[in-house]
Amino acid sequence: MIDRAFFDRPVLEVAPEVLGGVLTRRQPGVEPVSIRITEVEAYDGRIDPASHAYRGRTRRNATMFGPPGHLYCYFIYGMHHSLNMVCEAAGAPTGLLLRAGEVTAGHELVRARRSVRRRTPLRDRDLARGPGCVAQAFGAGPETDGADLFGGEWTFATPPAPVEHVTGPRVGVSGDGADPAAFPWRFRIPGDPTVSAFVPGRRKARR
Repeated sequence: MIDRAFFDRPVLEVAPEVLGGVLTRRQPGVEPVSIRITEVEAYDGRIDPASHAYRGRTRRNATMFGPPGHLYCYFIYGMHHSLNMVCEAAGAPTGLLLRAGEVTAGHELVRARRSVRRRTPLRDRDLARGPGCVAQAFGAGPETDGADLFGGEWTFATPPAPVEHVTGPRVGVSGDGADPAAFPWRFRIPGDPTVSAFVPGRRKARR
């Protein structure tokens, strides 16, 4: 079992240790949903032009400045929500964007959430492939922002042993934050079919 100290560390230390871990949400009246995390991206608002917090604290990004071990959930591009795990001590706006994972529990509920208005069935690998898909699989929305990973509804379990990982540039990020030499901050499990495809940035994405 981990405690909050697991997240109270530099975001680049936490990132590889989240891979292979399982995030679970238990809500009254519905089956639990669990996702094994296979891909994350790190963001550090103190030095990172691609971070939502780079220009300072706002009402929208306040959770990033709060204590570690909470979820920062936001709506992006007018399309979908995204989930981030807040890291480091309060006042240090860092977090891990949950980019992709493998659904390990709650398949029926996740498939129902993800199949709205779809004409073709989703493959299992695609149920939580992409940050919007992860959030939708969990049924995350505005009320999720600030949720405590140690509050009972949400839990996170690290893998029994470290998993192999590779790093590289973040997906969909443009501008200075896209520099692969300065920010190789995408962490993923190589060869895992749930990992999202790399797409170069076309606009500035602040997380």
